[in-house]
Amino acid sequence: MDALVEPPEVNHELFVGLSSLRDTLSSSHHSRDFAFAHAHYLRSRVLALGIIFTLLSPLWIVVDSLVLPAELLRYTLLGRVVLMLGLVGVLVLALFSVERIRRIRFCAGMLLALPAGFYVLVLAMLPDTAVQDLVGYGFIPFLLVASLSVFPFTLVESFFAGLAMLALLGFAQTVDGTWMTGRGVESFWLLSSLLVVSMAANHFQLSLLLRLYRQATHDPLTGLFNRGALEVHLEKIQAWQREIEGGEQQGRAPCSVLMLDLDHFKRINDNHGHSVGDNVLCQFARILSGQTRKHDCVARYGGEEFVVILLGSDEVRALEVADRIRYAVEVYEFTDRNQQRIPVTTSIGVTQLRQDEPAQEALKRADDALYRAKEAGRNRALVAESAGDVLPVE
Repeated sequence: MDALVEPPEVNHELFVGLSSLRDTLSSSHHSRDFAFAHAHYLRSRVLALGIIFTLLSPLWIVVDSLVLPAELLRYTLLGRVVLMLGLVGVLVLALFSVERIRRIRFCAGMLLALPAGFYVLVLAMLPDTAVQDLVGYGFIPFLLVASLSVFPFTLVESFFAGLAMLALLGFAQTVDGTWMTGRGVESFWLLSSLLVVSMAANHFQLSLLLRLYRQATHDPLTGLFNRGALEVHLEKIQAWQREIEGGEQQGRAPCSVLMLDLDHFKRINDNHGHSVGDNVLCQFARILSGQTRKHDCVARYGGEEFVVILLGSDEVRALEVADRIRYAVEVYEFTDRNQQRIPVTTSIGVTQLRQDEPAQEALKRADDALYRAKEAGRNRALVAESAGDVLPVE
């Protein structure tokens, strides 16, 4: 059976384990919408951990004043102040980066890099004779590796971050003279073990996030977006249109909506059974995905109704796509249990999405055009009247 007949990973993601390793290894297989969901989740972790680090940093100044010799305080105090300012900057940037995926990922990286950089700076500035008096700083690489488990990083991201922490520990050991000693090897083994545990936590955390995201946003039968995810996606498209349209780019980001319905679908269920009807829906979903581009959006709106969002397509182009889909459905070999052909056609309503209207208005116009297409005899596409002249395609 074709991969699109079943929802992606639906049989495997219920067990959040090694079967989902591909999804957690890197972000190359993640959809754009999951990237936004992932960024929101990551941002909440950045804010939480950033607040903890920011509060702990000034408290550690008190510890330094009690533990370190007075001559060492001047090396650490300035670094602590710079660290606090950097952490506050990361918090502010993350707070105002709700939809900025790259900024949020940058903030997560800086949240780990700032304490590491502070530790390197202190080690580099201290006189060789004072290194042994530096108390309470050797835990920093271990704290940062443990912090990796808080974030839903991919395994590749965690691995390279862990390598950086191992390098940090190696540098510290060359400074304090424990490199390749029994104590140094023990610390390396402990940090490596902690890194493995953190990567396992990343794997299970990201797997769970993916599973919950797919269950919440995808139709379990066809694997397409469900109605709720479609409406959220439409809002994101309108925000994108408002961002890039203006000045010289005005009108260069058209977006069209197709509302599709399988003609006389109830007859298929009544005459051939619901299992055959479900198979027709899955094959119809496969046709829609095959007739659209990767950055377009295909969703099951409900029952036998589907919606296609065509990015960068005006109504003329959308009608061409609608006609291509209509013809592809008409000639496709839908079959029953006895491999006998079932004639299936689709009616389509077409409209253009406007950036200054609620997404539901565009869906309603497309639905009205779909209703008129059915009244006109089915197996055709019509443009919504309020969006322009009626242009039938038969």
